[in-house]
Amino acid sequence: MSSRPRSAEMHPGPGFRVKLDFERCEPETIQGLGKFPTPDISDQLNRLYAVDSSIRLMTADHHALCGPALTVKVFPGDNLMVHKALDVAKPGDVVVVDAGGSQGNAVLGDIICRKAKHRQIAGFIIDGLIRDVPEILPLDFPVFAQGTTAIGPLHRGPGEINFPICCGGVVTNPGDIVVADSAGVVIVPQEVALELLQKLKSNQARMETYVQAVDRGEFSNDWVDGVLRENNCPVIHPVDRPRTVPAQPTLEKDVINT
Repeated sequence: MSSRPRSAEMHPGPGFRVKLDFERCEPETIQGLGKFPTPDISDQLNRLYAVDSSIRLMTADHHALCGPALTVKVFPGDNLMVHKALDVAKPGDVVVVDAGGSQGNAVLGDIICRKAKHRQIAGFIIDGLIRDVPEILPLDFPVFAQGTTAIGPLHRGPGEINFPICCGGVVTNPGDIVVADSAGVVIVPQEVALELLQKLKSNQARMETYVQAVDRGEFSNDWVDGVLRENNCPVIHPVDRPRTVPAQPTLEKDVINT
């Protein structure tokens, strides 16, 4: 008798597992981080925790996210675990889906977004594609993704929920803080969230003062010259040369040349 190969079976464990909960930061820390734009946060994280720019805001320009990451890893083109994430997520969670950047099938559309909004999920970050954008837009529900396609997902598995993933080149753990706006998406490791918030607050007043000075025209680029000098960068000045006026050709020469 013929039977399908054992390699086609689902194997419980790594690659096919669900963790129902994770530790979350204090709400005050999350709310505080949400007051800062993603470029400021990225600067304080030494520019290493912003996800790839291909993952961008797909819905209204005013949409922004700040919340704990509920992580989902799917087989490219499959969204079984995205559906299950709707039962696992708590209000305010940001569902971050590692679809491996697949440019084949979408991993969610308007139906999942409708359900997620009903469950008070904050929004989605998708390292892959979505579909049904014209139907998602009226929902006023934030979705970030690489792009759109008409090709829908499969619903077979495997996949994981609430285990480490890679989203846009950044390792993301359950409970890390996701901050996303029209400028980009940043993943804040949970263990540094409070310290980062304190740094952002202490830097805020200084930056406001600096920007006001720039608006008044009170700035100097002397620091640039200092960096050039420190690194022995040659700065070549123009050489003054006497200017000579070319002689005008005579009419006789013009006739000859003609």
